[in-house]
Amino acid sequence: MARKNPFMNVMTEEAPDNSEAILEYTNKGASKSLIHSLDELAAQADRLLEGEAVVELDPSIVDASFLKDRLEDDEQDFDELLTAIRDRGQDTPILVRPHPNSTGRYMVVFGHRRLRAAKVLERKVRAVVKDLKDRDHVVAQGQENTARANLSFIEKAMFAAEISRQQYDGDNSIILSALSIDRATLSKMLSVSTMPREILEAVGAAKGIGRDRWYELKNVLERPSNLEQARAYVQSSDFTGKIGDERFNSLLAFMKTVGKQRRIKEVQAQKWESDDKAVQADIKTDGKTYTFALRAKNAAGFGEYITENLAHLYRAYRNQSDQRGE
Repeated sequence: MARKNPFMNVMTEEAPDNSEAILEYTNKGASKSLIHSLDELAAQADRLLEGEAVVELDPSIVDASFLKDRLEDDEQDFDELLTAIRDRGQDTPILVRPHPNSTGRYMVVFGHRRLRAAKVLERKVRAVVKDLKDRDHVVAQGQENTARANLSFIEKAMFAAEISRQQYDGDNSIILSALSIDRATLSKMLSVSTMPREILEAVGAAKGIGRDRWYELKNVLERPSNLEQARAYVQSSDFTGKIGDERFNSLLAFMKTVGKQRRIKEVQAQKWESDDKAVQADIKTDGKTYTFALRAKNAAGFGEYITENLAHLYRAYRNQSDQRGE
């Protein structure tokens, strides 16, 4: 059951559009060494998964990884996995390590769904136990995530953010290699991952939604008043009644509507007309700017008169304001 090293994707036609730049990056200095070390780690993992080190563990003594990589489980996929394990047994072991903080317990590196299936079926879980440091745990879990096509953009973004927060690599080379992305994409991933957790969890994995649309939503929510509107909307029945990508689409559509309503509400308009009807004015204000447009036959002359007397008019306004204590 040999597994290909997913980090080699950065050097194949499956790499992002700027594959030449990534190829150059991965073949230099520390990054070149990193690729070789990851190849070695993958080969070691393959030998462990195929060899005598497979053991059976009680699922109750195995804890989740300290890095979360999924916002939600696809229940249909899990049910299919559960049926397969029930009928044929667990073909592929999971990878665990001795728990770094709890004697006699283990921590999953990858294989969370197989562990969950074992718990549901009340069976032992087949596992490979490997003594990994946190950094190696991150690399191994990153390998598995890269090879797993059903992780959505936002799940990868949040996983990248978790790795970044651990500060295992100052220039994020592990993330770049593990996820086969460039620095611009990583920058957007980390930016999107800063959205409030309750919004991200409410929307869920949104498997059909890519980088640009998530970045668009992130920009919309940067205004505090918009964020409060979003928090209220994700609690509404209109939102919670939707599933999958529909949740993302409905939230973004709602936030765009909120923005339009605010702009319409903020702009106030009125009209003015002189007693002799020789001049009319269209007046608009949004609280920050105040504009009026003059029309009719005396509009130009009246406009010039106002311009010539602006200093006098402003002094009169200030005197009146001072008298009122404004």
